[in-house]
Amino acid sequence: MARTIAKDHDQKRAQILKSAARVFAREGFDRASMTQLARECGISKANIYHYYDSKDAILFDILETYLHDLRDRICGIEIDGLSGPQRLHTVVREILLAYQGVDDEHRVQTSGMSALPVEQQKQLRGYQRDMIGFLSDILNGIAPETFAGNPGKLRGATMSVFGMLNWYYMWNSGADTAAREDYARMVSDLTLHGLKGL
Repeated sequence: MARTIAKDHDQKRAQILKSAARVFAREGFDRASMTQLARECGISKANIYHYYDSKDAILFDILETYLHDLRDRICGIEIDGLSGPQRLHTVVREILLAYQGVDDEHRVQTSGMSALPVEQQKQLRGYQRDMIGFLSDILNGIAPETFAGNPGKLRGATMSVFGMLNWYYMWNSGADTAAREDYARMVSDLTLHGLKGL
């Protein structure tokens, strides 16, 4: 007889992912155990196996959920009708707001993805490439003469912007919405004025 799915299955699954991300970020994926994950979640080890058969499966689901949702949120921003600088600021602001409250997932993405099988890594890196391409197109639209015939320079500029955003949590953990919006303006202004000097 097929096992029935509890009404709160999705809620408990989300709770497991959030708690597991906290453990993986704190302990490191390799050192974390299913026992630790169950304790952090406040459920039994047997119960956690009802949802996931291994911590590898949990790791993939954390990153797949996080990056898929992030990609959809960023690449789904409506930028038609905006000027190039407005597009840049809108996307930079949205990225920083999307990062709010997910420091653990962000740390796990940085440190844990390499523990997954190659095919799963490819899927996750595909989400990252979509976001990189989206921002890259905006930068290229702002300064096409700067990047003409030089894709390496465009990639360097794009990754430099992500670098300013991706490590924000390291030195401003717990930043509120207002602080993120201020920093988004700073990153946008630095990028726009810097592009003119490249």
